[in-house]
Amino acid sequence: MASSRTPEPPNEATYTKMASTGDVEAIGSHCQMPFCRQLDFLPFRCESCKGNFCLDHRTESSHTCPKAGEWARRRTQQSTTSSAYTPPPRPNILTHDQQCASPTCKTLINTPLVTGVHCDKCRREYCLKHRFAYDHDCANLTPLGARQQQGPTQRERGLAALGAWGAEKKKKAAIPASASKQAAAARVQATANLKKSAKGDAKVPVEKRVYLYVEASSDTLTAKLSKGTFFYNSEYTVGRVLDLAARSLQVDNVNNMSESEEDKLRVFHVEGGRLLEFGEKLGKVVQTGNTVVLLRGVGAGMASAP
Repeated sequence: MASSRTPEPPNEATYTKMASTGDVEAIGSHCQMPFCRQLDFLPFRCESCKGNFCLDHRTESSHTCPKAGEWARRRTQQSTTSSAYTPPPRPNILTHDQQCASPTCKTLINTPLVTGVHCDKCRREYCLKHRFAYDHDCANLTPLGARQQQGPTQRERGLAALGAWGAEKKKKAAIPASASKQAAAARVQATANLKKSAKGDAKVPVEKRVYLYVEASSDTLTAKLSKGTFFYNSEYTVGRVLDLAARSLQVDNVNNMSESEEDKLRVFHVEGGRLLEFGEKLGKVVQTGNTVVLLRGVGAGMASAP
């Protein structure tokens, strides 16, 4: 319901008093140029000298500002100060020591972008890709901090394999003199059969081929084929032959990914009774018809077999 009360008339005495006392000048401001002094109801403020000016003298050049450019210098200083903050560098392998525990993975974990997953069984930290037990072969890992179970180590198994090959070599060497001619004929026939069945790179010249019996011991874990006959270039190094033989016999070769000697493969020369060095030339340490064996965990400085 609308109110019937009529509004009161404005107080005319108030307007009259303001006009008579000159308070109307308080609404605006006079231009501070000495020869202008124009009253401007919307004056412009100079950010350099903080003075008030009319439209014609609002620029620094028009009122000959004594602090010309001061506002620009202040803004530059403020922007420089605000940009002085530098965010922390992104973590990398040199500045961050937490890495996925999988030997084949180099992912940095526990960073702002990549979280780490702790495995309660093996007590290691992994990235998201290797967080499940079957992804990092958890069943074959010894938990960190746990006591090692009693049993033959990888090195001891390698020593046993070396002993077996040495005993076999001695047994073959103890051939009666009466059977030496028959043994020589058998070796010639065996060499001929070896050259027929051996596999290798067809680009290797025939005069540079070395034909070998290659075997993998049972402790090479993932070997699919226990033995084979192959030929290699006599100029190849033992390390290259190891890579080729491991690929042919489908043996897990992690020599370039693991620093532990228990994981590395080595080449054992049966007739020579010793481990071959990776840098040796094949043609200088073995002959056609010899046998080499891939062994794991026997170490680089293993003594020759008895």
